[in-house]
Formats: sequence, structure tokens, C-alpha cells
Amino acid sequence: MSIQIIEADAPVPAEARGATVALGNFDGVHLGHAAVVRTAHAARPGAPLAVLTFEPHPREYFRPDDPPFRLTLLAEKAAALGELQVGFLFVLRFDHAFSQQPAEDFVHAVLHERLGASHLVCGADFAFGHRRGGDVGFLATRAEALGIGLSIAPALADASGPISSSRIRRLLQDGYPERANALLGRAWTIRGIVAHGDKRGRTIGFPTANIALGRHLEPARGVYAVTVRLADGSRHHGVANIGLRPTVSDAVESRLEVNLFDFAGDLYDQELAVSLQSFIRGEQKFPSFDALRQQILRDAAVARQLLAGHPL
Repeated sequence: MSIQIIEADAPVPAEARGATVALGNFDGVHLGHAAVVRTAHAARPGAPLAVLTFEPHPREYFRPDDPPFRLTLLAEKAAALGELQVGFLFVLRFDHAFSQQPAEDFVHAVLHERLGASHLVCGADFAFGHRRGGDVGFLATRAEALGIGLSIAPALADASGPISSSRIRRLLQDGYPERANALLGRAWTIRGIVAHGDKRGRTIGFPTANIALGRHLEPARGVYAVTVRLADGSRHHGVANIGLRPTVSDAVESRLEVNLFDFAGDLYDQELAVSLQSFIRGEQKFPSFDALRQQILRDAAVARQLLAGHPL
């Protein structure tokens, strides 16, 4: 299903008014978030289904010097929500003015007047407004006064505890993409534009597409078996490295390098979506470029084995 992104102060289309609106950051759009969306649809099945989120993430705004932590940037978030049949994604600009907005104004001016929401859904810990002055109790009281319904979605948990974005981040940073993917309900994906690299891979018949991690979380450094979606919608198996490339570089910023198996074509300036499927090994420094080349070939063979029969 296609999803319409309505950013900042853009007009809200008539067909989006009266929607059931799920509230939150939805970073990762994991199984817990999917449960919130299902709660929203079940509350009023005939109403348009929408999500309201914030850009940048409030943590990015208040702690700009923190390392990047995002699981999903806006495009990937929208795509994941679209798969959950969400029709509209309202994106509020989180800036100084918004951070100072009283909780009452958020409910009345944003949810009621601007969006025309008919029903709201959030988790029990949702907080909003200046200094997080509004909680679920406040939201319930104000929504009722405005004739807006409210449902509280229960937290989703498994044997290890609540399913959360922070838990998924830890799994990725510890090198367990399969476990993270199980909690996401799909493979974790980095979207980015292919840039020119140093072209070393070409010298061994192993060209790579180079993508900056940008605001994405940096997962465990090392080599992964991946699936890749190109801008034209085609999908491919491949092997990727995330890290500093200590054998050939003195870089201080990690990047993603991916080789698509059995592919010939120009990928420069294209947007790729690279999904981590399995962790093969950690990053290491080799005594020579030839030793690195031999290891790359072994890594590719392992990746092919891991992805054999894997759906694209």
C-alpha cells in the first residue's frame, strides 16, 4: 500500500481528516509498533489510518552530539508503515518552537484543529509537550473534552522482555542481526546513496557500492550477508562490510561497502536499500592487501551459502 507523507505545515488533505492517529517516534517500526498500528485500525476500522511522528527524533534534537542511533530514517519508516496499511504519515518538525509547545496546545492545535483526528492511539508511556508535561492521563482528559477517542496499546513482549527500539539497537551493535530482525518483523535496512570510493575492489574483480551510514545506527563492525534492493525495485544477494577498513585506510568514520553477486551495472548516485541478514565475522586488520583479498573471497563464499534459498 502506498503511504502519503504529510510534512511539517503542509496542508492536510480532506481524505486524511477524521483519521485514527497512532502517536510516537516509531523508530524501527518493530513488532511492538505494528501492534500499535493494529490497535489503531481495530479501534475504528472505517476511518483513515495514520501515524504521527517527529523529525528529527527528539533525542537527536536534545542530544546532537550523541553517536547516530536511528534504526529507520523517514523514507524507510514510511515504507515499513505502508506495509502495515498506514495511509498517512504526519511528520512534525521537532525544533525549539515545538519543544516549547505546551501539552494543551499539542492536543488542541495539532491533533484536533490541524489533523482533525477522530481517534488516538499510543503506548502507556507516551509523553508530549514542553518538558514532557503531558502524559496518557492528560491526553485522555483533553481528548474526551474535544470528542476524540483514545486507545492505549499494550506493550508487546516476548520471553526476554518488552520489544523496544533500544533492545533492537543493542542486538545490532552486538552483532546479532538475525535476532534484531525477528523483533523487527523484517530485515534491518540501511538506505543510502551510492558514492564514489577508492575503487580498490575493482582491482580484484570485487567492486563495491559505497554508502555513508549518515544518521543510521552503526551496527557491529564487520562482514554481513545481505540482500539489496535497487532503485528499480530489483533485488539481489550480496556481501557487505561495515567499518573503518583498517587494512587499507586510516578512516575515522565507518561506512558501508556492498558487493552484489552476479551483477554488472553502474550504481553511482542510486539509492540502495541494504538489508542485513547474517553476521559473518568481525572487522580485522590483515597483514597485506593480498591477505585481505583472500579473506574477501572466503567471506563472499560464506555469504552465498548463508543466502542460498533466501527469498529476495
